[in-house]
Amino acid sequence: MTARRRSDVETGMLLMAVAMLALPCIDAIAKSMAGRVPSAEIALARFVMQTAILLPFAIGRGMAASGRVLAAHVMRGALIAAATLLFFTALQYLPLADAIAIFFVEPLLLTLLSPFFLGEKVGWRRLTAVAAGFAGAMMIIRPSFEEAGWPALLPLAAALCFAFYLVLTRRLARTGDPVVMQAHAGIFGGLTAGLALAAGAMTGAFPDVLVPVLPDLTDLLLLTVLGIIATGGHMLVVHAFKRADAGLLAPFQYLEIISATALGLLIFGDFPDPLTWAGIAVIVGSGLYVFHRERVAQTLSSTP
Repeated sequence: MTARRRSDVETGMLLMAVAMLALPCIDAIAKSMAGRVPSAEIALARFVMQTAILLPFAIGRGMAASGRVLAAHVMRGALIAAATLLFFTALQYLPLADAIAIFFVEPLLLTLLSPFFLGEKVGWRRLTAVAAGFAGAMMIIRPSFEEAGWPALLPLAAALCFAFYLVLTRRLARTGDPVVMQAHAGIFGGLTAGLALAAGAMTGAFPDVLVPVLPDLTDLLLLTVLGIIATGGHMLVVHAFKRADAGLLAPFQYLEIISATALGLLIFGDFPDPLTWAGIAVIVGSGLYVFHRERVAQTLSSTP
């Protein structure tokens, strides 16, 4: 590895680490507004801010899309909006670290989806790791379900939506510009969240989730900060992946557990119990093994 390439990789690792430590701040802000601002409105603010920041840059790079590409952008925006809405709703009922830990089954779900949508081969070792990861998730979900009920399943649903979102992201990233992709995600994610709010306003269903309210000045400030952190954090991830391989960067996502636990303790007084820590360890271990097997597979496929 040349000195320049090594420097790029190290920069990518640093960007990924910063992003993963910062992104749980989004969830902490969303959780702090629970009961005052509905989840769909928080999600809408997040996507409006993302669009406002990225659209001026994306226009100059070519926003025009049609046919299957446009349909993929629309679906991708709808999926990230659904994942965001489901996760923000879960935060109304679950401790921050617990919700994020359950959501971390997403890389395992992506492994299961890859053979069907990306044509990737998945062997029995990775399937075993996926099964172990889901067992770890159940260690967290079961006591949470007994205490909170059905909302304990929301991070799992959010993870499934996000896994499909990443499938589309991988397809579009082969030829697409990252800024343009994120701008489209902001536009169509915002439209999806806006339609959910409109439905809530007309029906009055799920007031804590869908019925819009007029935020006060403090909440407007919090929504702005949330949108800035979300946009900046995800752009850091994009730039990190431009500098280093996905297999090298993927394990850094588990740094979110550290940040989420610290924020949960400092802001909400929550700290994972021993069973939750055991479940987190199983999920993280399973995810790291999946990443390891992917790197082994890539090495073998590149060997003449």
